[in-house]
Amino acid sequence: MNEDDCYSDEVLESVAELFSLLGTPIRLKIIRSLCHGEKNVSQMLGEIDTTQPNLSQHLATLYRAGVLAKRRDSTQMFYRLQSERVAVLCRAVCEQVAKDMYASATVAPEERLVTRTVR
Repeated sequence: MNEDDCYSDEVLESVAELFSLLGTPIRLKIIRSLCHGEKNVSQMLGEIDTTQPNLSQHLATLYRAGVLAKRRDSTQMFYRLQSERVAVLCRAVCEQVAKDMYASATVAPEERLVTRTVR
């Protein structure tokens, strides 16, 4: 695979679709919550400040997109990451943005992912 393959229209459309899917903070929080193993909805609600219906809606979206897998145990539904690659991608982007935001004096402007700074 060469660099041109990484920037083909098909690849870029797929990446844009993934970023769109992950483009809400609650979905990123869900992925962070599931990085270390499966959890049920109640466990995630203890970590994520939202309502149960809202969490369930986002879980369903991530499940339909193939990001999450689920299993039923009696009356509870347990979710887990379908692929570790999504967690690695989210972690890398979040770490870079945090570095840019919180250490803006040490990051060269041309290397920043975001232009705003925390005050």
